[in-house]
Amino acid sequence: MPQLSDLPPWVLLALRVGIIVLAGTGIYLALRTALRVGTRHIIDLRLAEKGTRDVPVAELERRVNTIATLVLKSVGTLIAIIAGLMVLDLFGIDIGPALAGLGIAGIAIGFGAQTLVRDWLSGIFIVLENQYNTGDVVRIVGVDGTVEDFSLRRTTLRDLDGTLHTVPNGAIVVASNMTRLWARVNLDISVTYDTDIDRASAIIDRIGEELLADEQWGPRLLEAPSVVRVAGLADSAVMLKILGRVHAAEQWAVTGELRRRILAEFARAGIEIAVRQRLVVSSPDQPRTGQSSEEVASTDDADRG
Repeated sequence: MPQLSDLPPWVLLALRVGIIVLAGTGIYLALRTALRVGTRHIIDLRLAEKGTRDVPVAELERRVNTIATLVLKSVGTLIAIIAGLMVLDLFGIDIGPALAGLGIAGIAIGFGAQTLVRDWLSGIFIVLENQYNTGDVVRIVGVDGTVEDFSLRRTTLRDLDGTLHTVPNGAIVVASNMTRLWARVNLDISVTYDTDIDRASAIIDRIGEELLADEQWGPRLLEAPSVVRVAGLADSAVMLKILGRVHAAEQWAVTGELRRRILAEFARAGIEIAVRQRLVVSSPDQPRTGQSSEEVASTDDADRG
C-alpha cells in the first residue's frame, strides 16, 4: 500500500494547502453557526433580565444578524490572513520579515488614519449601545433611509428615492431610529373657523376606533389615534393634533390610511378642510388670460394634514 512519503512533493504540497483551506473554511462555517445561535441566546437572556419580552421578533432578528455579520467579517478576515501565512510558509517563503514589515507599516498607517480609527470606534459604540441595526429606518447626518448595510467603518442608507448614501460612522453625531419597538401617528388636520370643533374631533376619534377594530389595520396599532388638543390657530384654519401609537415602521401606512378615512368622512359630514388662500389682482388694461400680474397676498401657513 503506497505511503504518503512515496507521493511526489508537489502532491504533498497540494494536499497540505488543501487541508489548510478546508480547515479554515470549516472553522469559518462552524463559527458562523455558533455566532448566530450564541448571539441570539445572549440577546434573549439580556432581554429577559430587563423584562422587555415585548421586543418584536423582527427587531431581534435584525440585531442578531447585524452583530453576527460584523463579527464574522472580522474573524473571517483574520482566518484568511492566518491561512495565507501558513500557505506561504509551506512554499518556503520566510514570513518573519513580512510580519515585521506589516508591523512597521501598521504603525505608519495608524498615525495617518486617525479618521479611520474614529470611524471604527464609533461603529463599535453603535453596536454596543444598539443604536440601530440593518433593516432599521433611521435619520443620520440629515439623511432618512433604511439601513441596507452596516460595518464598523460606515453605514449604508437607501432613501425613498432609491438613492444609496454611504455615511462614515465617525460623522454620526445624532442617530434617530424611527423603527424601535413602537412609533407614533403624529398628524395635524386643519379645519375652517366655522367648523364645530367638538363634532370634528368626535368624528376623528370614531375613525381611530374603527381603524383599531379593523381586521387589516388593527394588528398594526397599539392604541387608537385620537384628537388630543387644538394645536394652533392660523389666519384661516384651526389645527387639530392627532396622536396614536403603532407598531414600529407602521406609522407611515397607518397615517396615510387615517388621512384617507378622515377626508371621506369630512366630505360626508360637510366639514371643510382649510386650504391656503391666495388673492390675485390684475391691472385693468391687461387681458384676463388667467395669468396673474402680481401676487398681493398669500396667507395661511396651516398644515393641510
